[in-house]
Amino acid sequence: MSLRNLAIIAHVDHGKTTLVDQLLRQSGTFRSNQQVAERVMDSNELERERGITILAKCTSVMWKGIKLNIVDTPGHADFGGEVERILNMVDGVVVLVDAAEGPMPQTKFVTMKALKQGLKPIVVINKVDRPDARPQEVQNLVFDLFALLGATDEQLDFPTLFASSKQGWAAPALDAPRQDLQPLFDLIVRHVPPPTCNPDDKFTLLATILEADPYLGRILTGRINSGRAKMNMPVKALSPSGAVIEQGRLTKLLAFRGVERIPVEQAVAGDIIAVAGLTAPTVADTICDPTVTSPISAQPIDPPTLSINISVNDSPLAGREGTKVTSREIRARLWKEAEGNVAIRVRESEEKDAFEVSGRGELQLGVLIETMRREGFELSISRPKVIYQQDSASGQRLEPFEELLVDVDEEFAGVVVEKMGIRRGEMTDMIPSGNGKTRITFVVPSRGLIGYHGEFMTDTRGTGIMNRLFHGYAPYKGTIGGRRNGVLISTANGRAVAYALWYLEERGQLMVVPGVDVYEGMIIGEHTRDNDLEVNPIKEKHLSNVRTTAKDEAIRLTPPMLMTLEKAMSYIEEDELVEITPKSIRLRKKYLNPHERKRFNRQNTE
Repeated sequence: MSLRNLAIIAHVDHGKTTLVDQLLRQSGTFRSNQQVAERVMDSNELERERGITILAKCTSVMWKGIKLNIVDTPGHADFGGEVERILNMVDGVVVLVDAAEGPMPQTKFVTMKALKQGLKPIVVINKVDRPDARPQEVQNLVFDLFALLGATDEQLDFPTLFASSKQGWAAPALDAPRQDLQPLFDLIVRHVPPPTCNPDDKFTLLATILEADPYLGRILTGRINSGRAKMNMPVKALSPSGAVIEQGRLTKLLAFRGVERIPVEQAVAGDIIAVAGLTAPTVADTICDPTVTSPISAQPIDPPTLSINISVNDSPLAGREGTKVTSREIRARLWKEAEGNVAIRVRESEEKDAFEVSGRGELQLGVLIETMRREGFELSISRPKVIYQQDSASGQRLEPFEELLVDVDEEFAGVVVEKMGIRRGEMTDMIPSGNGKTRITFVVPSRGLIGYHGEFMTDTRGTGIMNRLFHGYAPYKGTIGGRRNGVLISTANGRAVAYALWYLEERGQLMVVPGVDVYEGMIIGEHTRDNDLEVNPIKEKHLSNVRTTAKDEAIRLTPPMLMTLEKAMSYIEEDELVEITPKSIRLRKKYLNPHERKRFNRQNTE
């Protein structure tokens, strides 16, 4: 059977998952009357809610007797660990670009990886039916980007299609007939080379995706580099250094047919398959014939730049809402995540019952915590910290930097530049992008962007678009100011009372409503000044037979400041934690007792 292996790569929300939907439909993978969910590849609950792809997934379609293995990859740089591994499995890439927005930072990130591996791209300018589309200009921008990323002459001679994945058509020119996706299918068959693998050699496969199945155990997905895989054949697993990890048998071979995986008796070199039967190997390990001695080289992965401490929830309200509250359960879940997600690293922290989790960014760490929360975990989370490095030559401290690209209305450009200056960012480019908008590029320390997104949306009245990309390590830029306001801290345990909260409103903006449980050391609001203030939110009105003014009869409170998970993580300071349960997100001081807090603050200022 003829094969083509390709990945679809693009920036967040440029339409790649919708395009895969249409490819599946038009290839006859689904029956004409079959009910299929929209964005069928985004099966994860969080992916559907956020409208992004988090996990790489494989599918396959048949076109004129040729099997096309298609990989739908994440577009967000926080999930770049997925992208880098996927590119080891494919022989070509379809670069999908929005006809209005043009190439964006994550387009650059993934394309850079693909070009470095020598893959020849097909460019699809998507959403050409948008009223603000500028397809010809975007095509030129894509060419400029490829040239900037060091593409070869052969890679720069890329074919282009204009398309609308939502309407299900692609055409070689803007004035060509707009019927279906046949031009894209035919171009993939012509332009993507078939795998150059030897089916008669010894069996080797590089594991690129790992998942756990309750019935089959550990499932490893990858492309067969050479030879044939057969049911129950003996194999061994080699680490990237060549050490033998495990010996065993392939108890299950699964091939991709549409969005399903079906058992097969054998698979040949070049095909992408999933195998089961081994318990120890993980991503980047080689599954091979017992006589093979050297592993397949794996693509190195950019290092994590951000870390948080995840610990047991030890607040007075612990155990009321969650079912998984022990450090043993948290530890097992984090180790399982680190096993299948190579961009996440976990280690035991110096603190009791705590673990240090490192990743690519706030979004990736936030997705992990939100997933655990929905699984019934109760956790305490520290403020994210950047991971520093030491320059071996000069001994200088280095910190991670991000390339930040923002699209804002011209009237808001000034405030964004000012805020970036405060956060030690340097502007590298500023160009008008049409329709009264300006595109500004900064290089800014990663720690300067922690918690900035919410502020950016407020400053631009919700109209700005902000995208970030790991830039590299550079010398430490100096201190960056944190939160300017102090917090209101509860001095009592109980339920918040409307009467007490009404009197506290003049002290700052509240984060709780009447009737919620509070405890000593819990943060219930933001102080109007720069110092913390201890207050009593459960103080009730003393009853008497003397009636006062009518305003006491109906207390009206200002709506509270609601905290999302990402906002809470970036809002807290070093001496504070976020308490996360399946039903609640609360802010608290690390030390609930006021005497312990004073002792901690005294030690830190000495």
